[in-house]
Amino acid sequence: MNLAACIQINSIDNISHNIEQAQLYLQKAAEQGARLALLPEMFISLNAKHYAAIASDKTYLTLLSAWAKKYHLWLVAGAVPQPSPDGRMYSSSLVFNEYGDLVAQYNKMHLFDADVGDMQGRYHESRLFAAGTEAVVVETPVGRLGLSICFDLRFPQLFQRLRSLGAEIITVPAAFTYLTGQAHWQVLLQARAIETQCYFMAANQCGWHDEKRQTWGHSQIINPWGEVQAELQDQTGIISSNINLELLADIRQKMPLNSALL
Repeated sequence: MNLAACIQINSIDNISHNIEQAQLYLQKAAEQGARLALLPEMFISLNAKHYAAIASDKTYLTLLSAWAKKYHLWLVAGAVPQPSPDGRMYSSSLVFNEYGDLVAQYNKMHLFDADVGDMQGRYHESRLFAAGTEAVVVETPVGRLGLSICFDLRFPQLFQRLRSLGAEIITVPAAFTYLTGQAHWQVLLQARAIETQCYFMAANQCGWHDEKRQTWGHSQIINPWGEVQAELQDQTGIISSNINLELLADIRQKMPLNSALL
């Protein structure tokens, strides 16, 4: 059974608390038999004042490696700040295999520079982060995994590229705001799943993170037909579902969508 799990947490301005939350749910995922687990975007901290320190501290990578090895699962560490050559950082999705090896890194291509209209107001990721340039697909025991992060979800060309590179599952770690999530999260996820005929694992942050920032939650796993197989609402927790590659192959065979023609 190819069981995959999404973890939904509420990161506050306490890194130790956030790490404890993440490990607790990873342990639960392993106990359920998950072979692949996804943590949300910036699960270590959503407070930008910590990002530079996180990026320069390799002990976080050591910790993530140890978790993957301890729980014997493939771990997708949603987004973790990492160094970039231009003096800013990358927002990086990191993939560790069940032996704790770092086997893939995807640097977020589409940075969240937007006026949302919530209490936070303006989001301007490009002040801190450099944009990635390469789509990444990695082979896992559960299926070929394509990587994305949050705001990428609004850019279908990236997901078509992941499909053309062989993706069967696509991870979307996120910290989607409450307002934008309420309006667009569901429709975007299902549209991308249907267009690419891939499984989508979407792990979002949830709740209030400080007096200004609230995220939408509603982490979910969607099959290649666009059906939601598991979903959380606005509470922290874990969801899991089987990745059925025979179903995926059947859908693609019956309704071929050749992204290579684009």
